[in-house]
Amino acid sequence: MVPHRFNPIRFCTSLPPNLKDGDFFVTPAPDALHDALLAAETAVWEALLRGDGAADAAALDDGFIGVYPDGVFGKSAHVAQLAAGPTVAAYQLSDVRARPVGDDHGLLIYHAAYTRPGHTTQEAMYVSSLWERRGAGWINIFSQDTPDDPAQAVV
Repeated sequence: MVPHRFNPIRFCTSLPPNLKDGDFFVTPAPDALHDALLAAETAVWEALLRGDGAADAAALDDGFIGVYPDGVFGKSAHVAQLAAGPTVAAYQLSDVRARPVGDDHGLLIYHAAYTRPGHTTQEAMYVSSLWERRGAGWINIFSQDTPDDPAQAVV
């Protein structure tokens, strides 16, 4: 798990509603959410790389929904794809951005380039992945993959 970094004091022009003038508060550093969600998302990619269905299942909420070019699927389908082994031979995540969505949710948006086992052609897609904080960790509740295909781009 990626350790969270905290700023001891953050000065601001407006206080959260539960604080009064003179109070100080501790807030996560801007990259703490980014680091936590990227670590959680990377764990999913590593499960795909190893063909590890148990690790994949542990990262996904029971109500997980994935929206892909070939349809909408739940957790069981995501995990089942690993029954025959790894689905990814190599991958690289780039242009990673994180956005808070309320107090206990975060959205990770990134570009993924990957190669499937037995193939030499690299594929690429944009991914939006919604995570929910559970205890000290995060669980994936939604993901959408959009193929990076310049021929399909709408201008």
